[in-house]
Amino acid sequence: MGIEARLAALGLVLPEVRPQPTIKMRLARRSGNLLYLSGNGPLREGQPAYTGKLGREVSLEQGYAAAQLTALNLLAVIKAELGDLEPVRFVKTLGFINSAPGFNQQPAVLNGFADLIVELYGEERGLHARSAVGMAELPWDIPVEIESIVEVVEG
Repeated sequence: MGIEARLAALGLVLPEVRPQPTIKMRLARRSGNLLYLSGNGPLREGQPAYTGKLGREVSLEQGYAAAQLTALNLLAVIKAELGDLEPVRFVKTLGFINSAPGFNQQPAVLNGFADLIVELYGEERGLHARSAVGMAELPWDIPVEIESIVEVVEG
């Protein structure tokens, strides 16, 4: 079963890719066989679906869901850039978690991203090196921002 069929079986739909017109950046940049994905967050229709800090306004469960939504947004960028979700292997992920003082469960929040990617791609292509770090603030008060590097696997 392909990645898009797996998404459909889970009842998940890729969102529309919406670049931020006021920010000078690319959502993805390919260099050789690597695709660098800019930081993305839990946005729906260009607006934050979640706001606040983990350990204060945002629960661990909500943070996990925000990381899953961010995964869908990054998958949408991959599809927009490559035209297909199949030919990739996740290499490295960096998760920034908007954290209240004392919150130290950043890896559990980032599991929302990792669990979905591994469910879709399997361990061989989905399991990636990663870091999850707590941040004092994130843009638009989003609770999670995630960037990834994926390898484009030809043939």
